[in-house]
Amino acid sequence: MVDVTIVGSGIAGLFVAIRSARAGQTVALVTKQRLSDSSTNFAQGGIAGVLDRNDGDALEAHVKDTLEAGGGIGNEKIIRMVVEEAAVRIQDLIDEGVNFHKNDSGNYDLAMEGGHNERRILHAKDATGAEIERALITACLNEQRVTIYEDCLALDLILDDRTSNDRKVVGLWCLKSDSTVFTLPSRAVVLATGGAGQLWRQTTNPSVATGDGIAMAVRAGAAVRDLEFVQFHPTSYSNGTTKSFLISEAVRGDGAVLMTEEDLTNWRAAKQSDQNANPNDFSFMRHADKRGSLATRDIVARAADAELKRSGRRHVLLVTEHLDAEHLAQRFPTIAQKLTDVRIEIGIDPIPVAPAAHYIVGGLAVNEWGEVKQRDLTIDEQTCTSLSGGMLEGLFAIGETACTGLHGANRLASNSLLEAVVFSHRAGVRLQEWLATQGEEKTGLPDWRADGLDNLQEHAPLVHDRAELRSTMSDDMGLVKSGWRMNRASRRLTLLDDEIDRIWRRCLPTREVVELRNMVQLAQMVTAASLKRKENIGLHYNLDLNKKI
Repeated sequence: MVDVTIVGSGIAGLFVAIRSARAGQTVALVTKQRLSDSSTNFAQGGIAGVLDRNDGDALEAHVKDTLEAGGGIGNEKIIRMVVEEAAVRIQDLIDEGVNFHKNDSGNYDLAMEGGHNERRILHAKDATGAEIERALITACLNEQRVTIYEDCLALDLILDDRTSNDRKVVGLWCLKSDSTVFTLPSRAVVLATGGAGQLWRQTTNPSVATGDGIAMAVRAGAAVRDLEFVQFHPTSYSNGTTKSFLISEAVRGDGAVLMTEEDLTNWRAAKQSDQNANPNDFSFMRHADKRGSLATRDIVARAADAELKRSGRRHVLLVTEHLDAEHLAQRFPTIAQKLTDVRIEIGIDPIPVAPAAHYIVGGLAVNEWGEVKQRDLTIDEQTCTSLSGGMLEGLFAIGETACTGLHGANRLASNSLLEAVVFSHRAGVRLQEWLATQGEEKTGLPDWRADGLDNLQEHAPLVHDRAELRSTMSDDMGLVKSGWRMNRASRRLTLLDDEIDRIWRRCLPTREVVELRNMVQLAQMVTAASLKRKENIGLHYNLDLNKKI
């Protein structure tokens, strides 16, 4: 029996693991692959935050930008809380050894990204997430109270009494790399499993992002919210053959401009007579938003998608030839190297980009301490949004797995790492308080039921079903939806759910089976939530509602 089991090794999971261990708690850290295989490690842009807690105007501006990016439906109380705690939490990261980039004057080099009206983003060039992971993994490995389970997949949560309306999590079952399942008793469980970008064909997410935490918590009785809001990053490298990779929004923050091939031709022609011709004046984005290529991600991604559908091409272009190539290569060395590998030179060649699934704005419904809310188990609805009024005791969710209300209908760039570290700290505080009130631990937890189950003989059906799932979500549940498309997705997902349930009931678990089960479950909830939303706002756009993109 451990005090706390944390599932996931991104910024959220690592930070709360370190805090819990230092508070004297025994910690189990469960991660599906290696410690570094997380969405945090892929984060390029940075962490948004006002470093001067006494600068009321700057704090208010961050609140305003966050609210506006989220379509005005974010929880203002939560937004203010996160923005006001940013300076202290960022200092915590610095104290753990995170090296944010500084300029020649010795001050932090603050970047600009879409939706921000001020420079407030700390970064480690274009590898901010990797730098944070490096520092937190080092700190975590130095904590003797942390036991790490790599290559270990959480299967399901164990409840004290599954028949009760007042449920309490007392551990979980885990699948090891050798295909055996073990029981991990725990006084509390923190889910920090990241997102679910693998539900779509094109994604910026790592292979581990299959929505595991959300799905297993829902099966235990947790409530979700805002799953209809799925953010597609507008600038993922895309040439139709090479594997896609993210081109940070900070590149546009430094002046890169989105164009179609026709836009680029017209701008180059205009430069023949006027060397000062502004590329922004020729971008298709000028018709979509006054901020042009620095509009919020929902606007930019839909505008790019509209151009692709109009032209039939696979990509639009991110143009950087009007910028200093040497500066770009130094500022974005990781991106520059990846582009060089595909024979594109940043600052010279146009970069082919297209939207790709990037971030699940919705997730497990939590309070301001990261405690997961329980749903009303008497209401049978696919959306799983009806709250019971209570908490699912002993269960916390942080990071992309959780929905805190910070993002509203659309996440403001670089607010995700900030949200993760703020709520990791708060969850750590509440964990200490909650554990101090608990009596004797539950003993004799059940082992995973395996009687009568066979080894999976054929993997081909799983491969086919996973491809079918991703095709359904990409074709029918993408950037722009319609009632007909969403209902079509719902029917197809019901068939897939039946197929995976048949496999689940007769076969021993494998990673492929577990992931597909979780992905189908989450896909159904995303579809149901999208059908339920009757207004176009933020990341949700339904053609049938007849509102302008």
